[in-house]
Amino acid sequence: MEQLDEAKLHSFVEKMLGDLGGAYSVPTVRVGFRLGLFNTLHRVGPVSAAGLAAAAGGLTERYVKEWALAQAANGYIDYDSGAQLFSLSPEQEMVFVNQDSPVYLEGAFDLAAAMIEGEAKVEDAFRKGGGVRWGDSAGCLFCAVGAFFRPGYVNNIVQSWLPALQGVENKLARGAKVADVGCGVGFSTILMAEAYPNASFVGYDFHEPSIEEANNHARSHGVADRVKFIAAAAKEIKETEFDLVTSYDCLHDMGDPRGCADHMRRILKADGTWMIVEPIAGDRPEDNMNPVGRLYYNASTMICVPTSLDQEVGEGLGAQAGEAKLSEVIRSGGFGQVRRAFTGPFNMVLEARIAA
Repeated sequence: MEQLDEAKLHSFVEKMLGDLGGAYSVPTVRVGFRLGLFNTLHRVGPVSAAGLAAAAGGLTERYVKEWALAQAANGYIDYDSGAQLFSLSPEQEMVFVNQDSPVYLEGAFDLAAAMIEGEAKVEDAFRKGGGVRWGDSAGCLFCAVGAFFRPGYVNNIVQSWLPALQGVENKLARGAKVADVGCGVGFSTILMAEAYPNASFVGYDFHEPSIEEANNHARSHGVADRVKFIAAAAKEIKETEFDLVTSYDCLHDMGDPRGCADHMRRILKADGTWMIVEPIAGDRPEDNMNPVGRLYYNASTMICVPTSLDQEVGEGLGAQAGEAKLSEVIRSGGFGQVRRAFTGPFNMVLEARIAA
């Protein structure tokens, strides 16, 4: 039996305390978002606990004080112990206040809570096999997922991802026909539509509550005349002759990604493009033993794999499938050319074309 190394044990326990501190912060941070405490602190800080409670709408001071001290211990807000004042740094504001920041994380905390809410259903699937239907594991999982991905979409789709594709920007500017497959609540579709007013867009998703929410978003953003959302699985899409098909963070969730690839080829024009945005990952598990891979493997265990295993075929690619596996899946649908068009800290963009 290997002898216990006290130094390694001490280091490991320190790591666990840090991890548990992060986990314990999830409910207090979510309370802070919902009660407007981060925004209020940004608006009026530096401020005392009493001042923050009053400025946030007359909240109970004792709760606000404990909340603020918890966030200061987290390192999420700053605390001047001499003056007993709380404040937000510009860097903290990027995470907790600026909703269009690429690192705004309200959705990430909501997603963590949704995974905890769905724990029992996923554990049951561990025991019995099968999967957990998308949207069934938590009260509004699809809302949390949409909010989680939105900052990345706001800062990348128009600025980096679409420009990385061959000839697509010109088509969009002239008036391309676009399908956003697996559109969720429609953030990605609407961002494209706002950037390219001459193009027409239709978003597809198999989850009807997401489509209902997407249509609400289209109306509120004033693009309902050019954007429509339809409840349909990827392989059930009837419309064809698309110049561009996009799939944001969803191919790995599909039960039959190969069948999806085959159908995407069928609905595209011969010179069309399929853009597949997927979580960044190496091709070997050991390549993903890093902070980003840690997030994605855990989310994949609780959301992505159960979702895929609930559907027909149930390939269960997982969020860390990697470029080689994803490219093989895409090529199996008849695409002769697959290349990585863009690499970011959290995503990779694959460009698929029918002709080699």
